[in-house]
Parts: sequence; C-alpha cells; structure tokens
Amino acid sequence: MKKRRLEATMGRANGISKSRNGSRAGMLVGRVGIFFLAIAAPKLGGAQETAVLPPASSAKVDFVRDIEPIFKNRCLSCHGAALQSGELRLDEREAALKGGHSGPVIKPGDSAGSRLIHLVSGLKKDLVMPMAGERLTANEIGMVRAWIDQGADWPQSVSKPAATAEKSKHWSFQPARKPPVPPVRDSAWVSNEIDHFILARLEREGIKPSAESDRATLIRRLSLDLVGLPPTPEAVAAFLQDHRPDAYERLVDRLLDSSHYGEKWARHWLDLARYADSDGYETDQLRPHAWRYRHWVIEALNRDMPFDRFTIEQIAGDLLPGATVDQRVATGFHRNTLSNREGGADLEEFRVEQVVDRASTVGTVWLGLTVGCARCHDHKYDPISQREFYQFYALFNSADEINIDAPLPGDMGPYLRARAEYERKRRELLAPLEKELVELQASWEKGLLEAEANPGRDHRWDRAYEVLGLIWGGHQGEGQLEGIRIVKTPLEQRTQSQKDRLLDYFIRRGSIISEERFKALQLKEVGQKLDELEKACPPLPRAPTMEESPIPRATQIHIRGNFRDLGIEVKPGTPAVLPPLPDGSAPPRLRLARWLSSPDNPLTARVTVNRSWQELFGRGLVLTSEDFGKQGSLPTHPELLDWLAAEFMERGWSLKKLHKLMVMSACYRQSSKARPELQTLDPNNTLLARQSRRRLPAELIRDSALAISGLLNPQIGGPSVRPPQPESVSQQGFDNKWVVSEGSQRYRRGLYIFLQRTSPFAQLVTFDLADPGRSCTRRERSNSPLQALTLLNDEVFFEAAQALAVRILLEQPGSAADRIAYGFRLAVAREPDAVEKNRLASYLERQTEVFRQNRAEAEAMMAVHIEGVDPAERAAWVALSSVLLNLDEFITWE
Repeated sequence: MKKRRLEATMGRANGISKSRNGSRAGMLVGRVGIFFLAIAAPKLGGAQETAVLPPASSAKVDFVRDIEPIFKNRCLSCHGAALQSGELRLDEREAALKGGHSGPVIKPGDSAGSRLIHLVSGLKKDLVMPMAGERLTANEIGMVRAWIDQGADWPQSVSKPAATAEKSKHWSFQPARKPPVPPVRDSAWVSNEIDHFILARLEREGIKPSAESDRATLIRRLSLDLVGLPPTPEAVAAFLQDHRPDAYERLVDRLLDSSHYGEKWARHWLDLARYADSDGYETDQLRPHAWRYRHWVIEALNRDMPFDRFTIEQIAGDLLPGATVDQRVATGFHRNTLSNREGGADLEEFRVEQVVDRASTVGTVWLGLTVGCARCHDHKYDPISQREFYQFYALFNSADEINIDAPLPGDMGPYLRARAEYERKRRELLAPLEKELVELQASWEKGLLEAEANPGRDHRWDRAYEVLGLIWGGHQGEGQLEGIRIVKTPLEQRTQSQKDRLLDYFIRRGSIISEERFKALQLKEVGQKLDELEKACPPLPRAPTMEESPIPRATQIHIRGNFRDLGIEVKPGTPAVLPPLPDGSAPPRLRLARWLSSPDNPLTARVTVNRSWQELFGRGLVLTSEDFGKQGSLPTHPELLDWLAAEFMERGWSLKKLHKLMVMSACYRQSSKARPELQTLDPNNTLLARQSRRRLPAELIRDSALAISGLLNPQIGGPSVRPPQPESVSQQGFDNKWVVSEGSQRYRRGLYIFLQRTSPFAQLVTFDLADPGRSCTRRERSNSPLQALTLLNDEVFFEAAQALAVRILLEQPGSAADRIAYGFRLAVAREPDAVEKNRLASYLERQTEVFRQNRAEAEAMMAVHIEGVDPAERAAWVALSSVLLNLDEFITWE
C-alpha cells in the first residue's frame, strides 16, 4: 500500500496530465514533465533527431556482407527464431519489415524516421538496444542507416520462413484426460477412488497410511472445514452415539446442506476476488454497497450453483441474454479492484490499472497463471507474449463500472411506502430553482463535453471533468466513470434515477459557477436539505456491477507497460498455448467466460479442484496454487489431479459433490498425529500418509470463540459490520471513522467484518488476513507472540471468555469437575483426560483464591450476578474460560 501511495505521489509530482483517451500527449507541466517533454518531443524523422544520430555511411551497403552479421551477432538472441522480444523478429524479411508491438521499426528510405535506428542509437536514454552487452558502434549504426536509406534491400535468398510456434509440452497445458483408477494391495483401507491414487503411491514407497481419526476429531474437522464453525456438544454426542454404517456420510450431507456452508467457502472465494469494502490508495474511500457481491457469492455457493455457471455470471453476467439483477450483481467480481479518487489522479491511468488488474486476476483465479507478468514484456518463463497479454486485456477494456439497484426480499415495501413522500418533498424543494437549475446543468454539461473533446482548452473545465470522474459517488462506491457516462448520454435516453443523481451532484458541487451565484441560489442549503430527505427515505440496496461501454475501446499494446506509449492495435484473444477463443456473435467477454468453463480448457477444472484440495488437506496437490506455469510446483499426484478435474466436470461442476468426494475418502479421515518415521521419508507430508495439522484462519478463530461462548449472531448475508477494535487501529484509515456496530451486529461472523484496505480489522491481520489489495490463492500461517497476546487481551476474546464462563455456570450444574469437562467439550469437542482435568481444577482453585483476596478485581472480571456463585468464583471461571480459548487445540485444525 505504501508503494502505491508513493507511486501516486510520484505521478502527481511529475505533473503529467495525460489525455483521457490515452492517444494524445495532453499537457505536461512541472520540472519532471518538462524533462520528459525534452526527450520525447522530437518528431520522427525531424532535424532534431538527425542532429544526434550517427551519420549514415556513404558506402554502398550489401545486406549479406554488412547487415546480416550485425543482426546475427547483436540482435537475434532476443529477436530471432527462438525468442521474439516485443514480438519483433530480425531474422526474416517480412517479419522485420512488419515490426513488433510498437509498429514498424524499419522505414525503407528513411533511416532517421526508423525506430530501429532510434533504439540502437539510444535516442531515448532509458531504452537502448541491445539491452545487454556493448552497444553498436557509430560505424555499425551508420551502416544500418545507409542500408535503410538505400531501400532496405533484403534478398529473398536469405529470407528464412517464419518458424511455427511449437505448443508447450508443460504438463498443465496438456488436455485433462481421465486416467484409470490404479489398483492397490490393501483394498480394505480404500473408501473411494481418491484413496486408490493415494495408496498406490504410498505402497510404491513402502509407507502405510495412518489410522482413522477418532469420531470426536472427525466431527470437529468436518464442521470447521464445511461450515467454518465448531460442532455443538449436542451434535458431537449424537454423532458418537450414531452407530449406523452411513453415520459419517449423513453428517457430511447435513453439513453440506447448512446455510453456513456458503459462508465458509465464500471466505476462500473472496480472498481470490480481492474483496474489500473500500477503494484503497491514500484516501481509501468507502464502498458501502460492496457487500452485495459477497451476498451473491454466499447464496450461489449455498445453492451449489455449478462452477461453470458461477464462472460465466461473474465474468460476464451482464452480457447474458435477458440478464437478471442477480446475474449483473455477480459481475461485482470485477469491481473489487483498487480505485483512486484522490485529487489530481489521472482518470485514464487508473482505469488502465483497473483493467490490468482484472485481466491479471482472472488469469490467476481461473487459469492459475501469472499472466500479469507479460504486461511489460513477454513472459520470462511461460509461453505468454506481451501481445497475448493485451489481447487478454482487450477482453475487459470495454467494460465500465456502474452501480444498480439490487433489492433483496423485504427491501422494496418500505422503500415504496416512503418514496412517494420523498419525491413530493423533493419537487417542492427544487421547484423554485427549476429554471435556473435547468440552465445551469445545461451549461455545466456543455462545458464538460467540450473538455472531454478538447482537453487543454480550458483548465477550469478540464478540472471539473476530472473531478466528476474522480469524486462521482465518493464514499458511496459508485462506478468511477459513471457520472461522465451519464453526461455523455443524451437527455432523452437517461433514466429518472440518472437525471436525479446527476442533478444532485451538480447541486452539491456547483463551484464551477461564480461563488456569488452559488450563494444567491443557496445551493449549499439545498444540498443539505436533499441529504436530509435521503436519510429519511429507506434506500434500496445498490450493487457494484459492470456494463459494456456503448462505444468499444480499441486496445493497443503498451510499450514496456506504459499506457502513454502505445504500440500496435490488438484484438481480443487468449494465449495461443491454450485452446482458441471461440468465434461467434456473442460479445468477447461472454465468449471468454464460456471459454474459461469449457471442458476443452485444460486449466480451470485443475486449478479449481486443486484449491478445494488445498483447503481440505492443508496444501494443494500443486503447492503453488497461484501458479501452474513453469515456475510453479509440479503436482505430487498428477493422475489424481486429472482424475478429480474430469470427475468435477462429469458431476456437473458441483462444488458440493466435489467436497463430499474429498471428505468421504479414507485419506481425509486419517489421523494428523506425527509419525517419527515420516519425518525422514516425507517431512512435508506430500505423500499424504497422514492428515496435516494446521492453525485455523483468522476469521475461524474469532468465529469459534463467539460460537462456543454463545455470543455468535448466526445471521446470513447482509451489509458489513464493525466490531470493536483499538481506536489506534481505526485512526490509520484516511478520514474514515470506525463506528462500532450496535447490538447483535457486532457478533457477526468474521466474513462480514468491514474490510478497509488501509486499516483492516486488527485481530484478523494478526492472524494472517489475506492482503485485500490483490488476489490471494493461499494464506500464509505465522506464529507470533502478538497472536498469544491477542487471544489473552483483545476485547473480543475477553468478552467471549466472560460469556463462556456464564454459559458453563448456567448450562452445566454440578461440581467444578463437571463444569470443566463441559467447557472442554465446548472448546475442543472432546472430554479432557485426567491430567487436563487436574491441571484445570488446580488452576481454578488458585484463581478463586486470588480473586477472594481482591474483590474489586473479581467484580471487574465478571460483574454479572449468577445465583449461588460468589464474585471470586465467577471471576475464576472467566480466567479458566480464557485458558480454554488459548488452547493450541482450540485454534488448530486437527
């Protein structure tokens, strides 16, 4: 984040104001801008360049004798048959004359205007060819200049046919074919096909699998994995007493049917989607409607929406025929990019950054490839060229941000009842100013459109145009260019909502007119009254979505990733190493969505099943779940990965069926206890001879504490909430106050905590919350003293300890031993052993005695009166409950 702030600050310091369509130089101001102008201003072929270029040789040049050796020795390592950096090739005549990403580099008859001469001469000091080794001498440059000036004659006899690009042999780019299930010797251990693949490998290595976990461990494991909450003591007891052969499968089905399933698995998806409730960058403005996309994800997962449909609706739901509100809401996936609304930010620069992020994120999430590495140059490891990156970029380049009304059941009634009165009062308020406002708005829109068409003509309107793009919907998370789009829409084609919102914007930001007239019309007071009216009218939930621009944007390659330095135009497409994007009349983004979820795509199903495996087994079959390219890890069980991918598609892309298949396996049910012999044979447990013990994610630690203490509010979906956190953390956000949610809302699951990018919820960060600024495919797990201190002292966990103590005392009558056992069952779903009972009983006695010596501290620990329990005993139970919440076993998946 600091890096982004620094980059934004540097951009403003440069004083460079880019054009809005990215195709004109615009205005350059400031010292750094003047320097940039000095090195970029000379026109190709002009006298200024000729003066600094080495002179052309006066000799008659022969290509074979004079030029071909220069190309071979100095150019072809980067621009030959094996590698075409920038898609420029200099070993074949037609390709050389065609040029690369920046267009033709050789202009026969005009060496001074040829980009090749500029590059080898170092006309741009930051870009000199060749990039490695010694530069060409003045004599060599003069020879190449003379050859170009003499017509760039290249005999056909030395022209080589263009080499056909060879398809990559890398494993992940090969079609996913379903392999046969391998035979095993110990068939009694096997529960389903997964076990065949695991056991066959173990038997080859001479390793036996681990025994099955006890039933208490299994139900806790399943509950945490499938719904993200610990099981209740009643659920544990029922499972332990259920001796039917299919008891385990019944438990699995019940958990998969739970509405909490969608919450648990939505958290993983939101990590991938880089979800947050604020814009990022320095001002980090809020997105109060972002939750609507999260709500869609939860519902889609609970309905077990087939993953191919889940894909299509998020990538291009707005483009489906007769798209519903829900399908449009799904495109909120693309709205999770960072947005810069800071004053002075360049609209086009940050629009480009958003499109780059969308292309890169889709490549990571569905393809498991680091496609973004090809933004500035051909990918260094994977067969993805810079041209192909911008072809992929072009699929998203014409999608614009727009927010829509997206009511949920129960929202429309209150809104409609209040709306009529709102509109009546609005008309009364604006009626006296109607004529003036119509005239003012017309003049405003005219000035803005002129600024859009003629940047630089009037700095006041240029600024007003930029502010409209930046500030529109500020702190409301509206589409960043939505206001500009409304201005460009003819009046008769605007919806009433668009008309009202644009008028309200102008009223609130009328500073483009004279201050005297602004005051005379009392626009400030009118804006305040409009705010009051809106607060009194229940709003409809809105949702961030995408919509295709009425005028498609052309896409050009950005030379070295610089959106100001544009190269050749490219059409939408996908990397050539993968199946081609199908032709058709459907919009390119919709064709991409269908291509991603096609059975012919070798990556999507593999990547998806690998991430599910990662969540259920601690690590993926491919460890680098973000990178299936050449720099990624090889799969530990490639046949199993392909079998799962094929089975996933055959079962209708059902995630619930996939998860059931995995948790029903004997491999999943193994004990996680360490085995000394495996420390040498398989220290990282890649062969899966046991389960992998691991700490719970940040949200599940908090959710578990709330659940066992009885504090958890199990409400599904809805807006984000703000639980209490230290004020010092809240102050890190830029001018954004952290107002703690009231009542039961502060006890919602961690999934619903308002996620502000510049100052995320402190407790979640302590336990390794994913960076909300980028797509996260796997979270890190650290172990720090701060985590222990948080569990001991954080307000959330102290309150949970108090509530857990009350629950133990009220729900479990009898002796202290009985109550200790009940608390232990609540915390870790099992009975304590004799040693644990004795240690906890001794601790309880010592704490009781301590608090009897200090009644004030006892009252501070627990002020709630409980019949028959004195203050010292109550306080001691709070201390014991805190111990339970601090058990390693409590925060660990066994």
